[in-house]
Amino acid sequence: MGRHSKKTDSHIRRNSVIALTGLIPIGLVTAANTAGAAPKVPFFNTSSAETVDTAAQATQEPQAQILPAVEAIAEPAPAPAPEPAPLAPVQATPPLPASMAEGALGIPSVSVAAYQNAERILAVEKPNCNMHWTLLAGIGRVESGHANDGKDADANGNLYKPVIGLPLNGSLPGQAVIMDTDGGALDGDTVYDRAVGPMQFIPSTWNQYAGDGNGDGIADPQNLFDSALTTGKYLCDGGLNMQDVTQVASAIHRYNNSAAYVANVLAWSLGYSTGIVPAASDLPRIH
Repeated sequence: MGRHSKKTDSHIRRNSVIALTGLIPIGLVTAANTAGAAPKVPFFNTSSAETVDTAAQATQEPQAQILPAVEAIAEPAPAPAPEPAPLAPVQATPPLPASMAEGALGIPSVSVAAYQNAERILAVEKPNCNMHWTLLAGIGRVESGHANDGKDADANGNLYKPVIGLPLNGSLPGQAVIMDTDGGALDGDTVYDRAVGPMQFIPSTWNQYAGDGNGDGIADPQNLFDSALTTGKYLCDGGLNMQDVTQVASAIHRYNNSAAYVANVLAWSLGYSTGIVPAASDLPRIH
């Protein structure tokens, strides 16, 4: 938890990944842009003067050539710069199957809305990533239990109380030591960094990938919509394709440097895709 910006040489257990090949069904949304041709500017040519007798030229004053009046051509006004495309609006989430709304696979409706909203935005902003909301749900499940089964967040995805992790000072087995990177702005700690929000970002990673999922002009790690979109942006970074299970595993491993963590996220993501609760053997203990 909170170690996803540090890279090490640890390896992912291939058997766990291969066993889950094809776990994420993906929908791809693409956007096309068109551009108009630049206007052409006409040019005017004058014909050459007729040949005049050389003797007459010696005694007569040359007459000035009279050209037809040419109207001035106004320069075309520059086209206005296109406005940036607005964020995809938060949309109503359809009811979940009973197997996912309750029981071991239960996901609060506000969390589902946040994950699906992030998928819609990424389908426009990063269409080649092929993000699916169930992958984000897998991370949300492992990191915070979907904000404590939704008990810690209101209907707009704002947490009632900020989620702040333990100081990353190396005191726990396998814990990285990360000195403060944000002056305590996000985590309140000016000595060590701490993971923040329901998706548990360390401040330096959040500040690099922060996304405004609900379109309110603020990227807040303590908001479900913002944190879900930021998670997706981080997983997609580097051109990774979430339709490729090997790249999915690589992205999750980068999020948290633990093979057991990867196995848990993949298992829950598969469960949300199929409606089947993961077996205990698919959920190794995360150290």
